[in-house]
Amino acid sequence: MFRSGGPTLRELTAEALSSTERGYDLLAPKFDVTPFRTPDAVLDAVSTHLAPAAPYASGLDICCGTGAGMRMLHGVCRERVVGVDFSRGMLDVGRRNLGHLCGGPSLEWVRGDALTLPLARSFDIAVCFGALGHIPRADEDRFLGQVAGVLRPGGRFVIVTSTMPAPWSPRRWIARGFNGAMHLRNALVSPPFVMYYLTFLLPGITGRLERLGFRVDARRLADSGPPSRLWVVNAVLGQKY
Repeated sequence: MFRSGGPTLRELTAEALSSTERGYDLLAPKFDVTPFRTPDAVLDAVSTHLAPAAPYASGLDICCGTGAGMRMLHGVCRERVVGVDFSRGMLDVGRRNLGHLCGGPSLEWVRGDALTLPLARSFDIAVCFGALGHIPRADEDRFLGQVAGVLRPGGRFVIVTSTMPAPWSPRRWIARGFNGAMHLRNALVSPPFVMYYLTFLLPGITGRLERLGFRVDARRLADSGPPSRLWVVNAVLGQKY
């Protein structure tokens, strides 16, 4: 499951028994060698989907972690790329990871909560990769409203998601089992660690974005291989928001 140099079982246990923020502070130095980091193949496929409308003036990576999504945005934006995350540890690793990038858009790192984004309406594109399961279900619409609030009219919000796995799919029951374990953990241990699977799925996410004034296009991320199970949702904010 983890490559060489990844967290030990003891470290993962300590992280899971911490708050979400503290857990990611602890995980940050080894995050990039865990399966939780969005694979480059997924980010490369998203970049291909974004290329026809590129370059974008300014880009935002929400819950940017160690900067993988920011690296992708750096290739499709021309002026400014901002990453926001509530984990100081993840931001520190991200700065080191992308410190070698020269030229192109400026890189900015902001410590903040995705539910109260400390940013103005100034972005042409916002992305969120691998972090949607950290949004509490009760706050999902609030999160989407925050995203809409930082985009210029005509700006786009891009995520990677999937449809609900079939009832007989092992992936569905493994995810439901994990979610059940997290609900139990959070009922017994405080502060909570928010991390759930099967969130922001198609087709439901389409209607929720449309109600906020987005025009939504969803298509397969790739034609073959593991990424073909995924969908890229490209939602463009209407002029009247």
